[in-house]
Amino acid sequence: EVQLVESGGGLVQAGGSLRLSCAASGFTFDDYAIGWFRQAPGKEREGVSCISSSNGNTDYADSVKGRFTISSDNAKNTVFLQMNNLKAEDTAVYYCAARSGSHYFIGCVRGHYAMDYWGKGTLVTVSS
Repeated sequence: EVQLVESGGGLVQAGGSLRLSCAASGFTFDDYAIGWFRQAPGKEREGVSCISSSNGNTDYADSVKGRFTISSDNAKNTVFLQMNNLKAEDTAVYYCAARSGSHYFIGCVRGHYAMDYWGKGTLVTVSS
């Protein structure tokens, strides 16, 4: 059974940092696009960042460039999202998702492709 389990969410003050983790089981990371998405209350889900598991190439939404960093540990089937200088508008449920084919990391952030697997999400709340 394929599972993606997010962790690391919580309450943080504006300007603070959090590190999200996404642990995958039931498949191996060797040729996947792994992405972080978020959905704020009353808003549509949006892409945050995606990574190619095969070569580590990354892509980011403009709103998080320079503040968030995505990385992966393929040996542990885990992807991370380091979030620095958090803002109130970053408040959302953050989801991890994966799609077979690591080249799909390009376009993943902009929702060009349907993802194969989704986690249940972890809540990030940034207080101003």
